[in-house]
Amino acid sequence: MTSDSDQKPDHYYENARAEVLPFVPAAATRALEVGCAAGAFGAALKARGVAEVWGIEVTQAAASRASGRLDRVLVGDISLRLEELPDAYFDAVVFNDVLEHLVDPWAVLAAIPRCLTPGGVVVSSIPNVRFYPTLYDLVVRKAWEYEESGILDRTHLRFFTTRSIRRMYEGLGYEILRHEGINALPSLPRRYRLANSLLRGRLDDMRFTQFATVARPARVTTPGTQAARGA
Repeated sequence: MTSDSDQKPDHYYENARAEVLPFVPAAATRALEVGCAAGAFGAALKARGVAEVWGIEVTQAAASRASGRLDRVLVGDISLRLEELPDAYFDAVVFNDVLEHLVDPWAVLAAIPRCLTPGGVVVSSIPNVRFYPTLYDLVVRKAWEYEESGILDRTHLRFFTTRSIRRMYEGLGYEILRHEGINALPSLPRRYRLANSLLRGRLDDMRFTQFATVARPARVTTPGTQAARGA
């Protein structure tokens, strides 16, 4: 992950991501959150009944806070800690707005199936670069300004759309079980609604800040697997 993570404000690490909780299977008993921040989401999983929650976090200060909430926390980049994860152990591995921070998210997703129990799933939330305000700024205002957080977070290395998220998972041999937009715009400008109507709903995806995906490995893959990349 990026080296700028330590410069984030403290509140950045305390988001419990309640909107992602319903995507984690109710029957899951052991879960891993990659990029667990201060452990708020993992603590919510434990409160819901998940017996054992691990975390991996690149920022030392956040990992220290998470260690008081989760059963085990590994500090460092997921790409460098993968070999320390147990085989066939987790019912769910969660990436809450993390894959876009990785140098090679494809390699990480290709390696994760080894850690999943039979029927185990990967759950991810990934920012949608086709989000209406972001695209409007680019096309109309000619602006692409990086920010402290959000879709244009300055620590993002990769950018995705709903289609490229699907292509990433499917190219790595995953079966997509759920794929839904989350954190929709509370209101939509008239110009957007008109354009979407004229295009018969082809702009529906632009309402969502992120897309949540639940995917199950359908075949064995290796980190060298080639998959469609980018938005």
